[in-house]
Amino acid sequence: MTPALAAIPGLLFLTLCYVALCAVSPFGNCRKCRGLGFKLRHTRTGRPKRGKHCRRCDGHGKRLRAGRWLFNRAARLHREGTTP
Repeated sequence: MTPALAAIPGLLFLTLCYVALCAVSPFGNCRKCRGLGFKLRHTRTGRPKRGKHCRRCDGHGKRLRAGRWLFNRAARLHREGTTP
C-alpha cells in the first residue's frame, strides 16, 4: 500500500471530525485574545494587566469557525438560488 493511499482514510477521518465539530460547536475561541475578549498586557514587574478589548472578536472572545462560515455561505447561496 502506498503512503498516499494510506493517507486518504486519515484525511477523510479528520475532515469528518472537523465537520462534526463545526456542527456541534460553531464558535471557537478567538486566536488573538485566546477567548478572553481583551488582550493581556504585562506591567514592568511582569504582573498581568487587562489591556484593550479585542478588535478581532469585538470583545466577545468567540469567533465563527472557518468551516461553519463556509457552510453558512453555501446554505445561503443554495437558499437564494432555489427560492421562487
